[in-house]
Amino acid sequence: MANGVAQIRRSVLTLALPVTVSSLLQRAEGIVAVFLVGGLGATHIAAVGLGQLLAFIATTLVSGLSVGTNVIVAQLWGARRYQDAGEAARHFLWLSVAISLGLAGLGMAINHIVMRQLGAEPGVIELALPYSTIIFLVIPCTVLLQVLSSVLQGTGDTRTPMYALIVVNLLHILMAYPLIYGRWGLPALGIKGAAVAVGFAEAIGVAYLLWQCRPILKPSLALRLDLVRSIWDVGAPVSGERIVQQAGILIYTKIVLIYGTVTYAAHQVGLSIESLSFLPGYGFAIAAATMVGQSIGAGKYTRAKLENWEANRLALVIMAGMGIVFFFFPYLLLRAFTTDDAVIELGTMFLKIVALLQIPLALTMVLAGSLRGAGDTRFIMGATTVGMWGVRVPMALIVALWLHLSVYYVWMAMIADWTVRMALLLWRYQSERWRAIQVIR
Repeated sequence: MANGVAQIRRSVLTLALPVTVSSLLQRAEGIVAVFLVGGLGATHIAAVGLGQLLAFIATTLVSGLSVGTNVIVAQLWGARRYQDAGEAARHFLWLSVAISLGLAGLGMAINHIVMRQLGAEPGVIELALPYSTIIFLVIPCTVLLQVLSSVLQGTGDTRTPMYALIVVNLLHILMAYPLIYGRWGLPALGIKGAAVAVGFAEAIGVAYLLWQCRPILKPSLALRLDLVRSIWDVGAPVSGERIVQQAGILIYTKIVLIYGTVTYAAHQVGLSIESLSFLPGYGFAIAAATMVGQSIGAGKYTRAKLENWEANRLALVIMAGMGIVFFFFPYLLLRAFTTDDAVIELGTMFLKIVALLQIPLALTMVLAGSLRGAGDTRFIMGATTVGMWGVRVPMALIVALWLHLSVYYVWMAMIADWTVRMALLLWRYQSERWRAIQVIR
């Protein structure tokens, strides 16, 4: 038994570490953009943060495709149905292209309206609008990068997506700095330069992953309705969950913006730093989804449970350690992003608050990954709805609009939200109702 657990631990780490690095690199695009424009002032930081928020919301609408890809490919791969796995991957790919093109057009048409509705100041909107427009233009590359990575991860190959994102980030950094500040003979485009660099780098990454996926993608002469049904059953609740989450984030962001541009800049910088902690959690969540999905596809339910708890244990240790760093060394982390004393003062308290939610966040992320691997995506959507709309948003509204308390209490609503989600997902997993779900037929 001990040898079996040790083997599972090695397998979890083998899958999770490349995904963690990939997630770090994927998030690094946004972090690098915030870091590079930090020298331009709080208004530029807020503008980039606002543009990134809108793009993230748009990609959330197709997140069900990437998660569905991972789950369905993993279960089919575990069942050794390689032809079906390849056909499913190709279906996901074409759906991603069609939907992301529609999102790009919609985003460019309404981004200005959404920024105004969020309550952003005119100066922030003026800077954010051209940045956001370029980011929406290249959203198809962003979506394809995620879906192609999920295809490979579903087969157990987490290293190739990591290599792709290494290339993407190196190209982004090499292009973003000179385009923002006008170095090396290039024009000074300000924050628009960061967006142009994102588009070019991600296009190269997509081309590389398409080449690597050639042996997996299988031609299909007709539309496979059984695969489409499985895609819908798994992916639709994931997209619904992300829509519920991001709609709540929009309201929550609007509440934070009530406290002013400097507060929002501190919020954005703090989120960029905090993302370094939940990236390992995301890596273990993907590892859990892949391993649990493959084990269920092979009918090995006991092994699936061992994989889940091992991934949870490892994520808990790492993210709790990051929480300690956030709590005791916030100033050093914030100084790496900005020299604005007001932003640093507010950001210090933000990092102390998010340090407290690292344990519930770790457990929630990995449990959600395991349940997704089993295809239990509907319950996760319900838990997200309860946490976001039943806890975080009402609590933040009461604090800001009724009690008129400090933004610190608005930030503390995040702790309550994630704690409730953790409790719900623990109950669901221990009930083992996920064993009765049939994703593939």
